[in-house]
Amino acid sequence: MSERIWITGAGTGIGRELALAYARRGAKVWISGRRESVLAQVVAQASDFNGEIHALVLDVTDANACSQAWARLLQESGGLERIILNAGDHREMPANEFSQATIEHLMNVNFFGVTRIMDSALPWLAKHGGQLAIVASLAGYRGLPLAAAYGASKSALINMTEALRAELSSTSVDIRLINPGFVRTPLTDQNQFEMPSLINADEAAKCIIRGLDGSGFEIRFPTGFAATLRFLSMLPYSLYFALIRKITDK
Repeated sequence: MSERIWITGAGTGIGRELALAYARRGAKVWISGRRESVLAQVVAQASDFNGEIHALVLDVTDANACSQAWARLLQESGGLERIILNAGDHREMPANEFSQATIEHLMNVNFFGVTRIMDSALPWLAKHGGQLAIVASLAGYRGLPLAAAYGASKSALINMTEALRAELSSTSVDIRLINPGFVRTPLTDQNQFEMPSLINADEAAKCIIRGLDGSGFEIRFPTGFAATLRFLSMLPYSLYFALIRKITDK
């Protein structure tokens, strides 16, 4: 039987490339996003692939819609072997533009947009087994200039996923953490700063698929940039802040 996969935030960027890659290798993929027309384009692109893609319009900030989407997915698919929670948003928030509204928006999409789905999916996975992959970000490793809101939402995902992994490591729930660096997507196209080690979305998808097929808990990329941020995350604050000021001129 073909592998059955659900990917959120799959209308563009990393999610789109993941859906297409999995469909190429024969999987049945359900993709979610807010814009039906964008999802339809992804479905059409996979029309000649070995697998197939089905669209499910979903706003992850709507709790009722998330639970209804889960029920519909189970009905259509009969079950899922892999769930990739990739939906997210990005907004810069300089200190002099501190905004409760920005923080609430990014937490609502990036963090609660994941947990709303997990509220239904995790109990099912605990009973039936399967893989649950959560897309956070290297920006969640440590506080970075302009990312007080975005980084906090991704850091929350990292912390939660680590905690769940500690509890679920001996169960049939295969929980994974994905921490991308800068990936060229419609969101990052809006950035006004130089993005080090920027890669294309199809490259990111290859890294993720390779990692999910393996056994490691965390999938982080690109390799060099990820290693640098991991190193920075282990430094004492005095050295960390001095390096960040030097690197970013902040």
